[in-house]
Order: sequence, then structure tokens, then C-alpha cells
Amino acid sequence: MSKPLNSLLTNLTQIPEYHLYGRVTAVLGMLVEVGGVQRRLSIGDRCRVAARGREHLACEVVGFRDDRAILMPFGAIEGVGLGCKAEVVDAEPVVSPTEKWLGRVVNAMGEPIDGRGPLPEGDTAYPLRNRPPPAHARQRVRGKVDLGVRAINTFLTCCRGQRLGIFSGSGVGKSILLGMMARYTAADVNVIGLIGERGREVQEFIEDNLGEEGLARTVIVVATSDESPLMRRQAAYMTMTLAEYFRDLDKDVLCIMDSITRFAMAQREIGLSAGEPPASKGYTPTVFSELPKLLERAGPGCGRGSITGLFAVLVEGDDHLEPITDAVRGIIDGHIVLDRAIAERGRFPAIDILRSLSRTMPDCNTAEENAIVLRARQVLANYEDMAEMIRLGAYRVGSDAKTDEAIKYHPALEEFLSQNRNDRSDLASGYAQLAAIFENSAE
Repeated sequence: MSKPLNSLLTNLTQIPEYHLYGRVTAVLGMLVEVGGVQRRLSIGDRCRVAARGREHLACEVVGFRDDRAILMPFGAIEGVGLGCKAEVVDAEPVVSPTEKWLGRVVNAMGEPIDGRGPLPEGDTAYPLRNRPPPAHARQRVRGKVDLGVRAINTFLTCCRGQRLGIFSGSGVGKSILLGMMARYTAADVNVIGLIGERGREVQEFIEDNLGEEGLARTVIVVATSDESPLMRRQAAYMTMTLAEYFRDLDKDVLCIMDSITRFAMAQREIGLSAGEPPASKGYTPTVFSELPKLLERAGPGCGRGSITGLFAVLVEGDDHLEPITDAVRGIIDGHIVLDRAIAERGRFPAIDILRSLSRTMPDCNTAEENAIVLRARQVLANYEDMAEMIRLGAYRVGSDAKTDEAIKYHPALEEFLSQNRNDRSDLASGYAQLAAIFENSAE
């Protein structure tokens, strides 16, 4: 059976034989209570509430209380009152993308928001709450991905299907770094989710950080900070679903999400509103159960395609032991730490090499590449151990051979780790430049 016909039959089966309606019995904060149809609903189901003087308001069932269904709206709750009609929506939330979505900006519902007209629909419907591929059927993580950033390509080499976290406080250059990788990557397609982003920064990211070159092979999903928590959470699901579509076309996809922390905050708002007890720093238990469900969807697929995930984590108060940072670090395959002190010294990207790690890197490198990276790390570590004494002038040259070597190589390594946002560096040149630092100094 052809894909178009199969998709048509799937859509036909989702058309309900009859419509079920309930009535709004209470409105409490962000929640709407509906009676009359609660026994036909379950967690995650959708309803449409006929708000007064406006279009139907889409809602999701987030809980039950006193024989009533508790709904949370995707939009503003104004216009919803007692007695408003609530229609049960039987169809599962799906999206039908095509390759013509590249270069476009959509919202969490998959609707275009870039003012460039409607989007075409594809032949296959993808559910937003998809499951990760079976663990035993997935391919191995293998083959390097060129991300265009010298420090990451050499010290934190990323492989196809790997998931890396970008851990950073606010204002340390995280968005600029993500834009550089999206613009310069060698991946076939970019899917970028801006979750809970400031509204004014969306256009800045597209025009300044991503650029026309990057946008041409990118789909961007946007949910700004003023939108409902359901929209912010669904934007993350939409991002992963679009990445899965291009992965199933046997493409290597770079999926960037900024940020996972705001996804967790949205889930916390939903859980607390539904009466879920707070656990760690106010985060509810469902936050920690939803994180792996989302992050595990990235990675190698069952075929030739893969999703390489770069997930930004906003570290609250620069505390790398706070709950979301700690939980995400335990799920993903490596972490890139951006340090505020390095940024304040004027080095961009402000990557703390010694605190960052790519778990798949040793296996995808040659022995020579691993050796040169290990030597550079040792030099950086030796300098860091004595940095305070060196800055104070308390260290005397000749006291320790390793420290003398670290002082000798430090300026060249600092220059190597710095990169202008408009410069691109490929994998081969990065290793060659790093090797040249030690060869030239040895002469």
C-alpha cells in the first residue's frame, strides 16, 4: 500500500462517529474543570472549549479531581466561563511535515509564524509524543560530525547520533555558540527548538547567529516565554518529531534545543497546577520522568539516519549540582561547560575544557589524535593547578618542569581555543593546528 493511501486511511479512522460534549464547571487559575465527559477522557487527551467571543480554545487533560476532568489551555484563558461547551477531540496530536518545511519557522502546533504563507502537508503523520526507537534495533554511534567550532571539534569531538549538553549560566554566550554550530555544521539538516525564548531574541538568533546559509537547511520551532506551559512543552515535542521525520529520510540531523531547563520549568508548572507534589527544588516527579522520554528520542536511528542532539541547559545560579543540570548530565553522552569567569576574561567560546567531556570521543578518534588531545589537556590542567600562583607572581620559573611547560604553551592554547563567531574551523585543520603548537614550540 502506498504511503499517501496509508496516510489517508489513518486520517479517516481518526474521524469520530459522533461528538462528545461536556460543560465547564469551574475555572481555577490556569485550570478549567469540565464535567459530563470525564469518564471518556484520560491524561493527555485533548478538548476544545468554546470560549465566549473568540475561537475554540485547545486544552489538554492534565488530571482529575472530584469526578471532574482538569484541563489546561494552550492559549489565554480569557473568555472561558461556567457552562461553556467542551468538545472531546479523539484524534491523536500529529504533524505531517515535508522537506519544504526547511527554511521555515513554526510554532508548537506546527503552524507557520514567519509570514511566508501556509506550509504543505506531507503524506505521513508523525505523533508528537513518539517513542524512542527500540534499544536493540538502533545503530551504533559512529562517525564524526563537524560542528565548525575548533575547541569542540578537537577536545570534545561529537559523533553522529551523540547527545551533548551545553551547560551554561545566563549571558555566557550559549545562544551564539549554538548558532555557530547550526550555521557551520556538516549535518544534512538542522532542527532548532527555541523553548521559552525571549520574544525579541528570536529574530536576532535567526538573522545574526544562524544567518541565511544556516536557515536554508533548518526548521525552527518557537515557543516564547509568554506562551502557556503546554505550548512551551509541546514545542520540545514538536522539535523532536520534526527531527525524527528527517532522520527517517536517512539524513543526519543536528537537533538543537534551547533550552531543556525551560522545558522542565514548563512541565513543573503543569504538574504543580494539576496538584502534583513538589520534589526537588519545586520540580515535580513527572519532570524527571519526562526528561529521559524526550532526550532518548535523539540518537542513531534504526536505518542510516541519525539525530545528533545539542541540548542547552540553563544552569541556575551557576550551580552545576542543581536538579535539572544533574539529571540531564546523567542521561546524555557528554557535556560542554561554559564558564562565566572565562567569558569575563574575553575568550569566546568560553568553554571550560577541563570540566567538559565527550563520552564517545576516544572511540571515534585515531590514536594520534587522542594522544595530542591528551597532551594538551595535561598542559591545561598543569597551568590551572598553578594559575593563582602564576598570576600573583609567586611562582619562580625553573621550580617545576611541568609548570614551566604549561606557561610556555598557555598563550598558544588560549589563542587556539578562541574563535570569532564569523570564522569556521573544520575537523582536520583543528587537529593540525593543535599538533603544530607543540611541534613549533619544540623547535
